[in-house]
Amino acid sequence: MLNKNTIFLVLLLFVPVSLAGHFLHWDATIVFITAGLAIIPLAAYMGTATEEIAVVVGPNLGGLLNATFGNATELILAFIALKEGLVNVVKATITGSIISNLLLVMGFAMLLGGLRYKEQEFQPTAARLNASSMNLAVIAILLPTAVEYTSAGIGEATLQHLSVAVAIVLILVYILTLIFSMKTHAYLYDVGVADLEIESDSTEAESSHKPNLWLWIGILLVITLTVAVESELLVESLEEATSALGLTALFTGVIVLPIIGNAAEHATAVTVAMKNKMDLSVSVAVGSSLQIALFVAPVLVITGWLIGQPMDLDFNPFELVAVTVAVLIANSISSDGKSNWLEGGLLLATYAVLGLAFYFHPIVEGLG
Repeated sequence: MLNKNTIFLVLLLFVPVSLAGHFLHWDATIVFITAGLAIIPLAAYMGTATEEIAVVVGPNLGGLLNATFGNATELILAFIALKEGLVNVVKATITGSIISNLLLVMGFAMLLGGLRYKEQEFQPTAARLNASSMNLAVIAILLPTAVEYTSAGIGEATLQHLSVAVAIVLILVYILTLIFSMKTHAYLYDVGVADLEIESDSTEAESSHKPNLWLWIGILLVITLTVAVESELLVESLEEATSALGLTALFTGVIVLPIIGNAAEHATAVTVAMKNKMDLSVSVAVGSSLQIALFVAPVLVITGWLIGQPMDLDFNPFELVAVTVAVLIANSISSDGKSNWLEGGLLLATYAVLGLAFYFHPIVEGLG
């Protein structure tokens, strides 16, 4: 029977295939698809390597490491796209990752978990705190766009400075959320952590010794470099491939790229939900969205400013509408600390409607 690990091992074969396609000058669409498929298992193994290192270095440093590398794949992919000047794609990927985690990941987790268990429960206090943080993130990415649309003749430099200032505030908030969840109020997140430890114990039970720290650090570095290479191939073939497939830059950034980057997290969230560990499942989905909004997006704004590829927080208004809708319905469904298959279906239906809207959206902007 095919399981998650077997599928990831098979998908790993696309790493040499995509490299061969690049050097042999295959069609851009083939390179784009194979590079995208290659990134999926690499993201999963990056998560595994991070967890193994966390076992050795302890819960505090390990938690920080997990938080830092939680969305490393998306960050690498977005950075390479930013370096190539594909600012609109990067912005679309940010909003798409938030939407994907809140609606697609949590939706599948609640649907499939709810089909196996009539009603599942998770920590409502942590859910409400995460909801408040997501509300702040929505406000932060909404305001620069509002300033741009309500001000006559505002310069790009002014908008950039505003975006960098907002990015610094968001990073500070992200640090505060880490301190809150890992130190001062860690008890609120104890159930999810316990579930994670149970998941880890099942694999560690086979071995009586701790993982080899330097081996896993080496593996993590190799995987990170490979993700960077595959992301480069994906971005290089992006414009030609999306044109051939009849996809817009907006749809590719919001729907296609986040699914590639988040596939491993999708699998984890759904797997643990089907084991009735909804605390961990919700933590993976919502935590990933928070990390994108409070850490990845601000880092990209500041990095773009430093490398001469200015990226501000002036998003496409329709993207902001989609993020706001996703946050509102996700907060509404998760606020009571209970879930069932119908609520999962509602989240998936919302994602499907937004996906169709992005597909038919007559965007006229280019990839850059």
